[in-house]
Amino acid sequence: MIGYMIRYMRLSLFVLLLAGCGVADDTVVLRLGHGLDSSHPVHEGMVRMAELVREKSDGTMRIDIYPNEQLGTERQTLELLQIGSLDITKVSAAVMESFTSVYSIFSVPFLFVNEEHMYSVLDGPIGRRILDAGEPYRIIGLTYYDAGTRSFYTTRKPIQTPGDLQGLSIRVQESPSAIRMVNTLGGSATPISWGELYTALQQGVVDGAENNPPSFFLSRHYEVSRYYTLNEHTAVPDILVMSRHTWQNVLSEEQRAIVLEAAIESVPYQRKVWREASEAALQAVKEAGVEVIYPDRAPFMEASRPYYEFMRNNQPELYSLFIEIQGLGDEFVD
Repeated sequence: MIGYMIRYMRLSLFVLLLAGCGVADDTVVLRLGHGLDSSHPVHEGMVRMAELVREKSDGTMRIDIYPNEQLGTERQTLELLQIGSLDITKVSAAVMESFTSVYSIFSVPFLFVNEEHMYSVLDGPIGRRILDAGEPYRIIGLTYYDAGTRSFYTTRKPIQTPGDLQGLSIRVQESPSAIRMVNTLGGSATPISWGELYTALQQGVVDGAENNPPSFFLSRHYEVSRYYTLNEHTAVPDILVMSRHTWQNVLSEEQRAIVLEAAIESVPYQRKVWREASEAALQAVKEAGVEVIYPDRAPFMEASRPYYEFMRNNQPELYSLFIEIQGLGDEFVD
């Protein structure tokens, strides 16, 4: 508790020091905080966006990036965004659902039939509709970054079927839908912040977690989790969002266009880097001795049916969106 208070006081002080620094020498400076390592492919996407903002504005705009939870956890940076103390952040769509529930659609297991289907949704009208849903909550959605597919990794035993999850405590993001998803598949969902997960795995607080290959590798979770089961149950994108206060009160119309264009134009580069990083991460964890398992996905898909029934009975609007997205997947089936 004392450690948390110290961290919070440091964060508050840092934000106070940053406040009011939006303009320096006639250059508009935007602060972007996120929780990933600076070698992460999503961070590289944000670096590309910052380069594009500088180029498009002829140097009159700059984005300063603060990785590694320097400005707080994903939830904390979103809250700072809402009050105008931070300009931009990158968060998982799973965390966004606590602010606007439509984002919970991305935690629905096996939502997309393949990568092409996912990109068509994110880049199309449905994706933009979801991004715009944050505006009433003082959050402006800019774009999506690819965060791959999430799969289970465990410390004590491999996961071959949903039945193997029984009795295992699995870390999830702070997301009601992610909790429901893991519980539906047979595990016991345990929300823990990303920064605390390595120690939780090492000390047996949780038996496993679920994430994409680059995050599994770069976090070094493979050092304490020796089994990685590529069942690919969800494809939860990362979301780049901006403070509505900054968008409306700091930026001109021309500057807003620059930021939005830069964000969208950074996506192809980020996706390319992501693919390369995913392949390299899988190879690296295999070489480190991790047992990478390629299970039959059909039993996991079958085990997800109660999740769909819950939506149909309790979340009709979300279920309608689910059916709409599933319908678009037909053209991408081989």
